[in-house]
Amino acid sequence: MADTAAAVAAALRIPITSRPLDEYCALFGLTRAELAAVPGPVLDCPGGAAGLTAEARELGCHVIAADPVYAAPPSAVAAQALAGRDVMAGAIRTAPHLYPAPRHLPYERYLRSWDRARRLFTADSAAHPHDYIAAALPRLPFADHTFALTLSAYLLLAHPETFTPARQLAGLLELARVTAPGGEVRIYPLHDGAGRRCPHLDDLRRALGERRISSDIQAFPRPGDGRTRRVLVLTHAFTTRTGKGRTRDSTGR
Repeated sequence: MADTAAAVAAALRIPITSRPLDEYCALFGLTRAELAAVPGPVLDCPGGAAGLTAEARELGCHVIAADPVYAAPPSAVAAQALAGRDVMAGAIRTAPHLYPAPRHLPYERYLRSWDRARRLFTADSAAHPHDYIAAALPRLPFADHTFALTLSAYLLLAHPETFTPARQLAGLLELARVTAPGGEVRIYPLHDGAGRRCPHLDDLRRALGERRISSDIQAFPRPGDGRTRRVLVLTHAFTTRTGKGRTRDSTGR
């Protein structure tokens, strides 16, 4: 119980986001059709108050969201998600260089998409509580190779004040453990909230390779403004794949 309480407390210190499915697709270089075609369950870790699980269900894709905050009362999750929306609104104003220009994505429309996702999460987590698992990295309550695709946004590399290099490596290894051979773990971003790239990413990738986890940094076109997102993609050794519309920077391990 003490470990659970500590995990919830740590999670509540990190803004809880409420991103919609289309933003997930943009972050990770996916399309709705690709999600619908995933040959097994998908893990969203951390799930926060996102709309992904609810919206993906409509595509026939089964998404399990994992987040330690789900151990808190739903009212606390909703309140933190609303606060996270306010944090995002402030960040857009103070660090606009980190976000698409308003001509590509009007900010108010963007924030309204978070409001909609938060409402979807609230309704869906009440209707399907078994798809929202209270769990924290680096120990997830899933068997080896459970998921065909694992997505992790704005956590391990985005919050170095919370995740030391050792905890980052442990978290990455755990995400790989629960992902099936032939599947992928996708992690975004590779930088912190100030846009500083993880300085020891090469060391993390080397350590992963020593444990037979292949890693690529793949660049996906970002819709609207012509720039790209760089996503860390992990696979079990010898199963690395690339696809149309993305480039590959591989360790070769």
